[in-house]
Amino acid sequence: MILFMPCRRWLLLLVCWALFTNSFEFCTASAQEIATKTEFQIFQYRDAERRYVLHLPEDLPKNAPLVFFLHGYHGDARNYAKMGMSRVADTHGFAVVYPQGKPDRRDVPHWNARLQISDVDDVGFLTALAKDLQHTHDLDPQRTFTSGVSNGGFMSYTLVAERPEVFKAVASIIGTMSGYTWEHRDTIKPTPVLQISGLEDKIVPVDGSMRPFGGWGGAPDQKTIIEFWKDLDQTTTEEVIEVSADTTAYRYGDGVEGCEVWLYEVKGWGHRVPGSRKLGVHSVDLVWEFFSQL
Repeated sequence: MILFMPCRRWLLLLVCWALFTNSFEFCTASAQEIATKTEFQIFQYRDAERRYVLHLPEDLPKNAPLVFFLHGYHGDARNYAKMGMSRVADTHGFAVVYPQGKPDRRDVPHWNARLQISDVDDVGFLTALAKDLQHTHDLDPQRTFTSGVSNGGFMSYTLVAERPEVFKAVASIIGTMSGYTWEHRDTIKPTPVLQISGLEDKIVPVDGSMRPFGGWGGAPDQKTIIEFWKDLDQTTTEEVIEVSADTTAYRYGDGVEGCEVWLYEVKGWGHRVPGSRKLGVHSVDLVWEFFSQL
C-alpha cells in the first residue's frame, strides 16, 4: 500500500495534466479576438470571491440569450475568451460569460463536476452567477445555455443534470459525463444535447475506458450516453450528415419539448478542439448553431 498510493496519485496527476495540455490547442485567434476585453469581474458567492469574464455585444437587446463557456482543466477563462465565442456573440446578439474555476486539492483550476479531487461548490456558484447576470443585464432565463471544453464539458453536463430550471441546453466539446452524474442520471430531465468528440481521443475516450481516478471516469461509452439522451428526449427523427471527409454528424430531432441531440464525431482526432477544416465551421460557431435553433 505504501508503494501503491504514490503511483496512483502520480497517475492521477498525469491524467489531469493531459486533460489540460491536449485540449488547449485552439486555432490562432484573430486580431479582433485578441483585442476582446478579458478583464476579470468579481462575483461574491458565499464567503468566496469568484471571477469571470463577461462579454456583452453593443446594443444587445433585452431578453437576449446567455451562453456559459467553461474552460478545461488547468484553464484560464481569459484565454478562452479569445477563442472566438465573443465574435459569434457579436454577430448573433447574445451575451457570453467565461467563469473561472477555483483550484482543486492539487492547486489546479478546475470545475467540480462532482469529482473526488475537490469540494468546491461549482454547481451553486454557476447557478447563482447565471441568475445574477439574467437579472442585472435583462437576459433570457429560458435561453440560458452551458457549453465547455473537456473538464468544462463535464461540468456542463452536471449543470443541466442538477439545475435544468436554469441551464436549458448543453454543448460538450471533447468532454463527457462524470461518473457521479452518470450514476445519478435517473433524476435528469429532457435536455437538448450537443456532443463534439475526436474518435482518437486518448484522454476522454469515446469507448468509455477513461479510468475513474478522481471521479473523472465511470460513464460508459459515447454510444450508450447518446442513446440515453435520445431516449430521455424522446427523439423521433435521425439525420446523418457527412460534414467532411473526417467528420460525421448525427442529428436526432423532434423530441419532447423540442429537444434535439446532435453528435459530431471526428475521425483521426484526439483531445483537441476541432476547427473549421474538420467541422466546416469552428466549434464555437457550431455550438451557437445548436443553441440558436432551440
